[in-house]
Amino acid sequence: MTRTLALLAFTSALLLHGADYKPADGPLMTRWAKQVSPDNALPEYPRPQLRRDEWINLNGMWQYAIVDRDAEQPSSWQGEILVPFVPQAALSGIGKPVSPDQALWYRRTFEVPADWRGARIRLNFGAVDWQATVWLNGVKLGEHRGGYTPFSFELSDALATGADQEIVVRVWDPTDIGAQPRGKQVNEPQGIWYTAVTGIWQTVWVEPVGPVSIERLWLEPDIDNGRLIVKAVLHGNPAGVQLRARALDGEQQVAQAFGPAGEGLELRIPKQKLWSPESPHLYDLEVALERGNQTLDSAESYFAMRKIALKRDERGYQMLALNNEILFQMGPLDQGWWPDGLYTAPTDEALIYDIKVTKDLGFNMARKHVKVEPDRWYYHCDQLGLLVWQDMPSGFLGRGHERSLFVFPWDEDAKRTGNAQAQFEGELREMIDHLQQFPSIVTWVPFNEGWGQYDTARIAKWIRQYDPTRLVNAASGWTDRGVGDVYDTHIYPGPGMQYGGKDRAAVLGEFGGLGWPVDDHLWWNKRNWGYRTYHSRDELATQYEKVVGEVVGPISRGLAAAIYTQTTDVEGEVNGLMTYDRDMVKFDAAKLRAIHDKLYAKPRPSRVLLPAGHDKPQPWRYTFKSPGKGWEQARFNDRRWSDGEAPFREKPDAEFVNGTEWEGPSIWMRRTFTIDQMPKSLWLEIQHTVTDGEVYINGQKVDTLDRFSRREYRHTDISEHLGALKQGENVIAVHAAVGANPRDDPKNVDVGLYTVE
Repeated sequence: MTRTLALLAFTSALLLHGADYKPADGPLMTRWAKQVSPDNALPEYPRPQLRRDEWINLNGMWQYAIVDRDAEQPSSWQGEILVPFVPQAALSGIGKPVSPDQALWYRRTFEVPADWRGARIRLNFGAVDWQATVWLNGVKLGEHRGGYTPFSFELSDALATGADQEIVVRVWDPTDIGAQPRGKQVNEPQGIWYTAVTGIWQTVWVEPVGPVSIERLWLEPDIDNGRLIVKAVLHGNPAGVQLRARALDGEQQVAQAFGPAGEGLELRIPKQKLWSPESPHLYDLEVALERGNQTLDSAESYFAMRKIALKRDERGYQMLALNNEILFQMGPLDQGWWPDGLYTAPTDEALIYDIKVTKDLGFNMARKHVKVEPDRWYYHCDQLGLLVWQDMPSGFLGRGHERSLFVFPWDEDAKRTGNAQAQFEGELREMIDHLQQFPSIVTWVPFNEGWGQYDTARIAKWIRQYDPTRLVNAASGWTDRGVGDVYDTHIYPGPGMQYGGKDRAAVLGEFGGLGWPVDDHLWWNKRNWGYRTYHSRDELATQYEKVVGEVVGPISRGLAAAIYTQTTDVEGEVNGLMTYDRDMVKFDAAKLRAIHDKLYAKPRPSRVLLPAGHDKPQPWRYTFKSPGKGWEQARFNDRRWSDGEAPFREKPDAEFVNGTEWEGPSIWMRRTFTIDQMPKSLWLEIQHTVTDGEVYINGQKVDTLDRFSRREYRHTDISEHLGALKQGENVIAVHAAVGANPRDDPKNVDVGLYTVE
C-alpha cells in the first residue's frame, strides 16, 4: 500500500465518524481553523527526518471520557474528540479543562491492511502530555511519561484476528502541582502563564517495519574535514545487520557508505555546500538496513553541513560563529502557542507561516521557549534557514505557586533528587536524542530564569559531552553559574548585557517585550500586558526602533546575540510581533529589516569615557544621607562625602567584582572624569537593582532608574545629551534609591560611559 492509498483508506474510515464535528467556542481563532476537519487533521507525514512510504494516519475522531483519576476504563464514552488537539483547545471540539484529579481516556479502532501481514507494526505517538498508558485489544502495550517527545509500541503480539483493532489510551497530567517539565502551563492562566494542555497533542500513526528497524538517526556534520557521521539507533536484534547510507544533492549521489549497523558510518562530502540562514542547503539521505541480500528496513532523511562554535574576534571578545564565520544572531522568543490549538498548530501551513514571518522581518534565529515543537516545525526551519535555540521545557519544584518556582542569582541551585531528577534528566535526554538530527538547532538551553534550576554545572557538562556539535546555554537569564558557552542575561525592555569573561560569549537571552493590545485580536479584554504597553502602530514602531536600535551599543562592547520578546501575542501577553491569531503583523517588514541589518554589520568600535566596575572597582565619592539641593551640580562641594568604590553592593557577589557596601535605602554618588577628545555619541551602561533615582552629567539629567536590572548592565544611547559634556573635566552624579516598590534583589549600583565610534 502506498502512502497515498494509506491516507485514502484512513479518510474513508473517518467518513463514518465526525459528521457533527465543529470547533468548540473559543475566544480567538486563526484563519487556518477553517481548514481543520476530521478528514484533514494534520495529514502530513509527521517525521521528516525518517520518512517511510507506508503508513496510516490515526489523527481524526476518537472517543473520549474525562473521569476521576482513579477510575477504571470507562464503559461508556462522553463523545468524540478531534486528535491531535487537546480537550482544552477549541479545535478538539471539546473546549473543556482536565484537572490533575482527573484522567483523560481515548478510544478508537483501525484496520491493518492485508499486505502488512508478516511485518512488525509500530504504533507511534508524536507527543502526549503527560503520562500515557496504551492498550491494544485489551493488552497493555506500555506507558510513557513525558509531554514533549515521541514514543512507540510494537503491535504485532497484540493484534486481533479480526479487521478492527482497538486502541485505548489513558492520560494523566499533574500540570502545576507536579515537578515534571511543563513549560508555561498552569491550571489558572495569568500573566506569562498559559492554559494547561492535557493529552494527545501531536500526530498518531502506525506503520509497518522490518524485523530490525531504524528507530532514529544521529547525524554529526564535520565541515572542517568534509564528512558526515551517520549513526542509526535500531529496534530489534542487530546481529549481522549492515547499515547502508547514501547522500544525494538533488538527483546526484555525492557519497555512499556501508558497514555494521551498530557503528557510525563516514560519508565524505566533496565540495560541500554549507547550510546557513542565507543559503539553507540540504542534502538528501537514504538509509537502509540489510542482512545478506535482504533489505530489512529503509527510510529517507536529509542532512546539512554546518558548524556552530565560539570564535574570538579581533577585539578579543568571544562571539558565535557559524561555519567558522562570526555571525550576530538576532531572533524572537518563540512560545509556539495557538489560540485555537494551544500547543498544536491548526495546520502545517500555519507552522510555516510563523517561520516565514520571522525571516521576512529580518531575523536569522528563534529561541524556542520552554516547549518542544512537532518535528515539522524544525524541518521547516531547516528548509527556510532559521537558526534555533532550543529550550528544555521547565521542570518546576511542584510547590503549587509561582514564587516558589524560582532560583535567584544569590540562591543555591534547587535540590532535585529521586524521581523528579530522573524524570527531568530522562526527558532532557529524550529531547536531545529526538532533535539532534535537525541542523537548524545550534544551542541547547536546559534552564530558564532559575525555574526549577538545579545541578547547573553537571547538567551543562553532560549536554556538552552528549552532543558536542552544539553550544550549551546553561542558564538563560538571572542565574548564571559560570558554566556553558555563553553568559545569558534578560533585561526588559533593555537592551543590556553582562560581560562573558575570557572564555564565554555574552548574549541577551530576552529583551524588548513591547506591547500593543490590538482590539478584536485579543484572547481576553482584561489583564493584557507587555513590559511596556503602547496603543498604536506608530508608537510601537518608534519604541521598537529605539530599544532594538540600541543593541548596536552592546554589540560594540562584545554582545554576540539578542532575542526579542516575542513572536506573537499569547493569551494575556500582548508583546508579540504578531497578534495571537496571526491576522496582523504589527510592524512594517522593510523597516524592521533595516533596523536588524545594522546589527548584522561589522561591529563599530567603542571607546570608554568612564569605566564601570565590571572589570575592577572604580573610585567614587558617596553618601547615604540626603545631601540637599544642588548635589548633582558640577560645582557642588562633596568634601564631606566618603571615598568608596563601585560597584556598590548591599551584599558581596561571589561571581563579580565587589566595591563598597551599600547601607540604607538610598545612595548619592559623584565622580569626576576627563574628556580629551569630544565623542560623537554618548552611551550609558548602568547596573541597578533599585527602581528609583537619576543620573546627571554636569547637572543635566540624562537618565532615570525606573528600569531595574539584576547583574546585567542596561545600555542606553543618551547621545541627545552630548551637549552636557565638555572638553576637560566633567562630573557625573547618581542617585539610587529603593523607591515605593522594593524588590527582593540585594541593592546594587554601578555606572559607566562610553562612545560608539
